[in-house]
Amino acid sequence: MQKVSFKNRTWDVAGHLYFPENFDETKQYPAIVCVHPGSSVKEQTAGFYASQLAQNGFITLAFDASFQGESGGEPRFLEDPTTRVEDIRCAIDYLTTLSFVDNDRIGAMGVCAGGGYAANAAISEKRIKAIGTVIGTNPSRAFREANPVETLNAVAQQRTAEANGAEKLINNWIPNSKEEAQQLGVQEMDLLEAIDYYRTPRGQHPNSCNQLLFTSMSNLIMFDAFHLAEYFLTQPLLVIVGDKVGGFGSYRDGFDLYNKAASTNKKIHIVQGASHYDLYDQPQATQNALEQLVPFFQEHL
Repeated sequence: MQKVSFKNRTWDVAGHLYFPENFDETKQYPAIVCVHPGSSVKEQTAGFYASQLAQNGFITLAFDASFQGESGGEPRFLEDPTTRVEDIRCAIDYLTTLSFVDNDRIGAMGVCAGGGYAANAAISEKRIKAIGTVIGTNPSRAFREANPVETLNAVAQQRTAEANGAEKLINNWIPNSKEEAQQLGVQEMDLLEAIDYYRTPRGQHPNSCNQLLFTSMSNLIMFDAFHLAEYFLTQPLLVIVGDKVGGFGSYRDGFDLYNKAASTNKKIHIVQGASHYDLYDQPQATQNALEQLVPFFQEHL
């Protein structure tokens, strides 16, 4: 693995570039951009999939979203879907500058919200020749289903307050512990498993600090990751979901993307007995996903 950076507009995006075993810089390899979930960083599940795919002959690139992790951009902790998609385009720009990457064999994959962003990029970014999602979500869908007008009104008030000197409002993505979740009366499976992944040694990383700029919510509510997929998502598509269905909606979103995509070469794979967060890092579930991803990308890149 090599630390790299590339530009999105005026700031640097921090990435990790992974290489196959016996890498030969005089040869050209297929490459895959790996996109992390919301609140995540490159060292977590996106980096895991990037490292595993690299072991199977691909150059892979995982990176921190703009405004987050080790990447630049202001304001910090902004989750801006449009910029998240532009990050993917910029990652592809960077890959095309590498002599050992075959520009005609670049793919993309993403986990959770990263899957939605990767799919959205592929709708218009035809340098992406194949797209895979692992428990991919349409990031806006959940927010649109939870009092969206009330949230938009709150964002409007907060922006006015900040324009007049108030501190930026930064919330947690999830409770910081299961005890905190219990105090809040939270019992939903996906949210509890998110805490177990992100806020315990299982998957915790200091750069994944569980902070979300509240004014991001208007961007998230209004963004539809699958918009126009029925017309323009024509590349080979692999959608992977788990059959233990939780509140984050990746099972439903996976079928939505699969059914909507214009691709004539598409497949949906259900990992039996796997929850959303099992497919982040648990060996049996992730191995099952990789057994689908590897031959899919080998065939189409």
